[in-house]
Amino acid sequence: MIRGGTTIHTADGSSVTIRPHGAWHFDLETRNASGETVSTVVMDRDDVRRLMAEMDEVAA
Repeated sequence: MIRGGTTIHTADGSSVTIRPHGAWHFDLETRNASGETVSTVVMDRDDVRRLMAEMDEVAA
């Protein structure tokens, strides 16, 4: 699981950052190529796990 946070940079210059927010939640932040925040979402640990599992299914 993500401990200190991580940022993924996309081919179009956008980025997605996920970082811990307390003991049971995570902040997800998306930025456009100009560095402007497009969205922020707070998800609990179970939601993040479901998201990652669904991504694995789609990528398989």
